Amino acid sequence: MVRPVVWRPPAEPSPAELAVIKAVRRARLFVFLRLHRHELFDEPFQAELAQACADSPKGQPPVPPARLALATILQAYTGASDDEVVEATVMDRRWQLVLDCMGAEEPPFSKGTLVGFRKRLIEKNLDRRLVEDGGAGRGHGRVRGAGAAGSAGLQFLAGGGPGGGHV
Repeated sequence: MVRPVVWRPPAEPSPAELAVIKAVRRARLFVFLRLHRHELFDEPFQAELAQACADSPKGQPPVPPARLALATILQAYTGASDDEVVEATVMDRRWQLVLDCMGAEEPPFSKGTLVGFRKRLIEKNLDRRLVEDGGAGRGHGRVRGAGAAGSAGLQFLAGGGPGGGHV
């Protein structure tokens, strides 16, 4: 049985990541998520996200749900389509910064994986947990600390993704 794994990307930015962080003038949500992803997606919340993912008896190793959740937040923030998200993981260093795939030549996940994850996230009402209650009863959204930089994207995530409805 293939199960989702806990994602443990480095907390400290690498020299390459620091260069990207320094270059980001707008879209500060990317920097916020990179610097705080290990806090936002602690092990208890990752375990909760993993429960929403079905175990797979075969196939590729699963993509960590926390990585897909971050991609979903960025998708809401930027208004990117599913195809654009996959492309951005290879072409945009800001996305690579957040998703721990700097210099990737191949996307870390497929469009189908992203779509399936989002569907399960919505079915379990975890899409709203990313922005509303902050998991673990903390009473604030996981990415609320992004301030005004992410407010439009977070409202998009809570209110509906591309095509209306949930993300």
